Amino acid sequence: MLSLLKIKNIALIDSLEVEFGPGLNLLTGETGSGKSIIVDSLGALTGERVSGDLIKEGEDSARIEGLFSVGKARELREIFEESGVEIDDSPDAEVIVRRELSLAGKNRIFVNNQMVTAAFLKKVGPFLVDIHGQGEQASLFDPSSHLSMLDEFAAVADLKEETASAFTEWRAVRSELEELRSDEAEKLQLLDILRFQANEISKAALKAEEFDELEEEKRRLNNVEKLSALSDEAYTLMYESDASTITTFDQAFRKIEELAEYDSRFAEQLEGLQSARAIIEDASIMVRDFRNHLEFSPERLEEIETRLAEIARVTRKYGGTVETALEHLADAERRLENIESAELREKELQAALSAKRESYLKAAAVLSEKRRAAAAKFEKAVLGSLKAVALEKARFEVRIESFAEAEERFTPNGIDRVEFFFSANVGESPKPLSKVASGGEASRIMLILKTSAHPHRTGKTAIFDEIDTGIGGRVAEAVGAKLKELAATQQVLCVTHQAQVASKADRHFVVEKTMGKRSTSIAVRELNVGERVEEIARMLAGERITDAARENARELIAAA
Repeated sequence: MLSLLKIKNIALIDSLEVEFGPGLNLLTGETGSGKSIIVDSLGALTGERVSGDLIKEGEDSARIEGLFSVGKARELREIFEESGVEIDDSPDAEVIVRRELSLAGKNRIFVNNQMVTAAFLKKVGPFLVDIHGQGEQASLFDPSSHLSMLDEFAAVADLKEETASAFTEWRAVRSELEELRSDEAEKLQLLDILRFQANEISKAALKAEEFDELEEEKRRLNNVEKLSALSDEAYTLMYESDASTITTFDQAFRKIEELAEYDSRFAEQLEGLQSARAIIEDASIMVRDFRNHLEFSPERLEEIETRLAEIARVTRKYGGTVETALEHLADAERRLENIESAELREKELQAALSAKRESYLKAAAVLSEKRRAAAAKFEKAVLGSLKAVALEKARFEVRIESFAEAEERFTPNGIDRVEFFFSANVGESPKPLSKVASGGEASRIMLILKTSAHPHRTGKTAIFDEIDTGIGGRVAEAVGAKLKELAATQQVLCVTHQAQVASKADRHFVVEKTMGKRSTSIAVRELNVGERVEEIARMLAGERITDAARENARELIAAA
């Protein structure tokens, strides 16, 4: 339930604060007084898009804030918990929604003083407020909306989720099978290409480290003379000459051994020096062996260059490196295996598709059965309500067409097409709703369908924006009575121009626009008993209020 609405710097509104109560809350006022601005502001609190154009001229920012009593709504609490947004756990829990707009483009959304995303508010909004306006009549005539209304009445959300999941699995298998059955010529051509590529890479016998090793050997062969000279000089300096490193090292070592006899600190170095000598000796032997095995071989150099050219040719075609070429080989072999085993895979997929189709149809059939059972009850509920809005002779039917054998018509919502049929007059057979309902009838039908589709929702606010347009007299009286009946189970906020509807209010608010020399502003105030009489009399009589109009207004209020 909407308890409090605050609006600041929106359109023509400077600052506005309205406290709403349970039951039927009515907003009236002259045409163009700003009632739609209030409804649009409430829409913003449910996640509707808003822009900086709404900010009052001359201001840099604006704010819309609503306080909602939500009680212990389970689904709403689950959304809050999943998103990490705090909500009171008491039966009197409240939710504060605030939207801040800025000309700088920094629009922000807060729920219970925590910044949230527009997507979060979109999830939460439908649990707080339902807004029904004249613009919805177009969607009412769209049969796709009829399925949603019937499902909401039937309370089949779990079955719809199960059916949608089964549909997704069936469609995934079907897509894989269709891909497998792609053009046979294309498949054979691909088979030839993959075989050629796999054979070419396999024949090259590539190894991960081979290229680097061959390059190193090539460098050695191309520099045999230089390497021989370097190794010979190194061996002579380190080991062979009279003044070699090892000779001078041994001389120095003996001196330090003598020093160690007089100072223990030198004794501690002897082990390290022995290790250093062993390293020098090993390096000398390595250099000597390297020198002794150096040999220039034009034949081996030619072999290496031929092999490197082959590696380069293959890798250029398949990614540029040995690693990418080997990855391409693995991929080609995998795809070849898939194509060559396609016949077996096709049989597996056919069996899987048959099973998934059966699972989907089973879930869809249960959903369809629930819809058909609910359709009769929905028809009865709608017909009873149509009588209450002066459509006593009307006929209403829910027609369900199923497509269990037409796979192209399978949908995540099942196998049913639902459409509402309507006839307002005796002797006329029901026809599609879009073809028979007049403007005034459409308003009433929308009221009935919207309220009948979810009869058990009592926690949130239902907002009706001038849905009584195009009616009057006895029909307006009947619409007012229906709104009053609805308000017995949930809060209703209604914008109306009909005196008969306004007379039914539990709380009556008037929207007033005042024009100064330099600015225009909008205000909302709740009317007392005397002011209600004057307002309803104005709605009956127009600009000049007569005593007869006042008396008529009193009678309407008393009758309500």
